[in-house]
Amino acid sequence: MASIKIWISAFRLRTLPLALSATILGSFLAYDNNTFKWAVLILGIITTLCLQILSNLANDYGDAQKGTDNEKRLGPQRLTQAGIVTRRHMRGMILLFIMLSLLSGCTLIYVALKDTGSYLSLLFFLLGIASIVAAIKYTVGKKAYGYTGLGDVMVFLFFGLLGVAGTYYLHSLSFDWAVLMPASAIGLFSAGVLNLNNLRDRENDRENGKMTLVVKMGLGRAKIYHVSLLTAGFLISLLYTLTHFKSPYQFLFVLTLPLLVSGIIKVLKNTVAIELNSELRKLALATLIFSLTFGLGLIL
Repeated sequence: MASIKIWISAFRLRTLPLALSATILGSFLAYDNNTFKWAVLILGIITTLCLQILSNLANDYGDAQKGTDNEKRLGPQRLTQAGIVTRRHMRGMILLFIMLSLLSGCTLIYVALKDTGSYLSLLFFLLGIASIVAAIKYTVGKKAYGYTGLGDVMVFLFFGLLGVAGTYYLHSLSFDWAVLMPASAIGLFSAGVLNLNNLRDRENDRENGKMTLVVKMGLGRAKIYHVSLLTAGFLISLLYTLTHFKSPYQFLFVLTLPLLVSGIIKVLKNTVAIELNSELRKLALATLIFSLTFGLGLIL
């Protein structure tokens, strides 16, 4: 039981609601288009959870390997750095979740695309492989992109554009350029969560050569960048709703505005980095609530 609890803490379950936001919103958009499939939603959720846990495990391993995780880190305790889990065991668990991600992802592709051409299945398989590589390479390896300031771009692409639009396509077998608008909103909010993480760890990251955007921009500009991410995400959602208006229920997502504004104010006023832990969790939850309210507004 103790071992199970240790691994559950390594999975960092509090990060999972954010990962689900893209799959849920993409499925709501498909439902609005009368192309929703339960099997795609369920398999999409399983695949997304496997990929997010894989990313969390790889980050635990990669940051410990590079020495970025140390006694100065302000975030939750990482198991590899603390010596609670050996590097060999962490590599084994990473391999397990690579296999689980492949298994669930391939099943999802087969179920969704079995009646289409093989080239389309191959394309989604390659996108799935890219997602696995991205989950690992954020901190693992000599050219980890999280150490060169590319984390925000990758989060926007995979948590936003690919997550939402890809899910929508697997339901509907069609592409709608307008879907990229709510997809961008989820991507921007997700980048905001990463930015909060990097704001919290900015001093330790700088000392250990982890050149996140926060380290590159400096504290003041990073806070302005954070405001820009959340503002742009909300405005894009508003624009989509106005240009695809069918019902006042579509403005349900506005209920998340107080959460976003409150978070922005606290980040702008923040002077104690560790206090950003709570704001990080709140923004991840606000993104999930946004996804649910936006989606419900489409189908009510």
